[in-house]
Amino acid sequence: MNRLLQNIKVSKVLSTILMLLSFHANALNPNGNYSSNSDEFRYSGRISFNQESAYLTWPGTSVSFSFSGRKLVLDLDDDTGNNYFNVIINDNQDFPLVLNTKKGRHQYDISYAINTDVSSVTLFKRTEGAEGGTFFHGVALDSEEVLLDSALVSRRRILFYGDSITVGMGNEAADNNRDNLASEKNHYLSYAAITARNLDAEFHSIAKSGIGFMVSWFDFIMPEYYDQLTGESNNDSTWDFEQWQPHVVVVNLGQNDKWLIENERKLLATPQEIQNAYEAFIRELMRLHPDATFVCAIGSMDASRDERWPGYIDNAVNKIKVSPDNEGDSTRIYTTVFEFNGYGAHPRVAQHHQNAEKLTSILKTVMGW
Repeated sequence: MNRLLQNIKVSKVLSTILMLLSFHANALNPNGNYSSNSDEFRYSGRISFNQESAYLTWPGTSVSFSFSGRKLVLDLDDDTGNNYFNVIINDNQDFPLVLNTKKGRHQYDISYAINTDVSSVTLFKRTEGAEGGTFFHGVALDSEEVLLDSALVSRRRILFYGDSITVGMGNEAADNNRDNLASEKNHYLSYAAITARNLDAEFHSIAKSGIGFMVSWFDFIMPEYYDQLTGESNNDSTWDFEQWQPHVVVVNLGQNDKWLIENERKLLATPQEIQNAYEAFIRELMRLHPDATFVCAIGSMDASRDERWPGYIDNAVNKIKVSPDNEGDSTRIYTTVFEFNGYGAHPRVAQHHQNAEKLTSILKTVMGW
């Protein structure tokens, strides 16, 4: 009987070991392939995961890792073939490798860009959900090389809700040309991403070109979109807000509402209705992010040309500040305006830097960062 019990125990131990080895083999294969579920990958942003891949849809979603060796092949599966990524190697932010994904699953050999024996890499989504999503399946290295532990994530967290300004639509286009090309959309050089880097903060960008808080260029608005796990369209995916709570929430909406209400007459709305809609959305965000400091911004396109739309936001925020459920806490929510400088198109990189410097200064003051 004792020998039988002993054999059973040994069998259980062996089964456990085999199960662990099987799991490990799924992440690390003898040929140097690492799947997306390897512990060494560090992800940032709202990302949908399954056993085989990580699905990147929102602008600024990223995966970072370090590795040894000179071979690096990325395994990506893109919905549309319209996405662009910055591949930042050894923190060379000024000269990233820019990757235009092809539709479907492909391997991208970027070994030619690796010139050190140990390298750090960040794969950063420049484009937004309008270009669809990209499945990250993993990487391939030389068989004798390994992924290394990644650097720790910053403890500071900023969440952005916005439209094409926050996305970085056309920010790399010529000043006197159209700004609707995916190749010239670079969220890495948006005011949002620049501000986060200025403050050494992790950030999430929940942003879509053309969206408003009352009316959009399509049939859904930010209050119907902000709570999705994936951003490729208006869909039924749901984000778990408890998974990642920000210290700061920045909301930059109103440009599309202004244009569609005043120029296109797509929606008839009084100033009071505009203020009420904005207030309701901000209150919902404050409920979901109860410990965050809020900055409600507008600009730097023509919604900030005069005082009307900034005034709507100020009035809505002032009402929140004095409401009983806010307990008179005026230090939790602020407003700011990214000034319109007369340039009529989407902000270019120069304007994004100006907006980022202003926002960085505000957050340093109110957060003590």
